Amino acid sequence: MSDALSRAFFARSVHEVAPDLIGVTLLVDGVGGPIVEVEAYDPTDPASHGYRGRTPRNAAMFGPPGHAYVYRSYGIHWCLNLVCEGVGIAAAVLLRALEPTHGVERMRERRHVDEPRLLAAGPGRLCEALGVTGEHDGRALDRPPFVLLPRADHPEIVAAPRIGITRGVEQPWRYVLKGSRYLSRALPRA
Repeated sequence: MSDALSRAFFARSVHEVAPDLIGVTLLVDGVGGPIVEVEAYDPTDPASHGYRGRTPRNAAMFGPPGHAYVYRSYGIHWCLNLVCEGVGIAAAVLLRALEPTHGVERMRERRHVDEPRLLAAGPGRLCEALGVTGEHDGRALDRPPFVLLPRADHPEIVAAPRIGITRGVEQPWRYVLKGSRYLSRALPRA
């Protein structure tokens, strides 16, 4: 698709890319919807998989930008990250949730749930709903099965602390679409 995001979109700071992904539509083989929640991980971040250096597991995270970094969390759930910045720099955006709008029936079949809010709210659910596995690790985001369509407007975005980590918890590097009912977890109250 000519209007899809190019790899150049990701060749920037992860802290610029992460909020810019809110409202972008992600499709994997035609299944997906607008991204409503992400988390940024940069090379200086002790919570990042790349913090201690390159390994066979995290190699895709070190670039080039505009590729997928897919890993298993706790040996159970696949998690999809979008690699940013440049070759040799371990920076990626973890996709935490999207609003299911395309291929919803396929998502329901994969997830075995009917409630739209539960289809792709959480990194593991999102990957299961989209059919993302380790086979997608290292693939270019501007080629099939991926399509990333630019957002149509400028959504209201809220920054908050990340979820499920023990290091770097003070960083407000979780970005969410304000008011979305499809988040993996509600925002903390002010």
